[in-house]
This record gives sequence, C-alpha cells and structure tokens, in this order.
Amino acid sequence: MPIGLVTLEIHIPDARSLKDKRQVLRSLKDRLRGHFNVAVAELDHQDLWQRSVVGVVGISADDQHLSQSMAAVLEASEQVLGRDLISHEIDYF
Repeated sequence: MPIGLVTLEIHIPDARSLKDKRQVLRSLKDRLRGHFNVAVAELDHQDLWQRSVVGVVGISADDQHLSQSMAAVLEASEQVLGRDLISHEIDYF
C-alpha cells in the first residue's frame, strides 16, 4: 500500500508573532484536511515566527490515485501560500 508525503518549506514574512504564523498554518491545515482527507503536521521550526516545514501524508490502495492526490495537495498549497511557499518535495513509500 503506497504512502505519499508532501513536504512544504514555508517562509511567512508578514508574521510578527507565533500567533500570526499559527493563523497561516491553521488555514493551510484546515483546507488540506477538509478537501483531501490527509494528515497535516508542522515538522520543523515550531519556535520561529516566519519559518515552517509542514508535512502532508496520504495513503491509497492505488498508486495513480495517490499521485494525483499529492499533486492536488501541492497545487492547493501553492494557492493558499502563494509566494510564501519556498520549496516542496513529494516522496512515495
């Protein structure tokens, strides 16, 4: 059974506090969880105001469906984050 992982590196230049950062991340997490039924978690830089690494994990019985879902997750992330998304990586296990 394949597992897909999308790793998003994010820079939030307008965040002036952890509260500002959490607001951006909450919006991203809620949208991805609601639309794609995936698990979303902040993986790194929890104590920094303007930086974050977020992981999005999905699982499926079908390789093609998982690949399409992870591509859609990345596209939705780009829409939510815009230029705040520094880099991304998609891995399959």
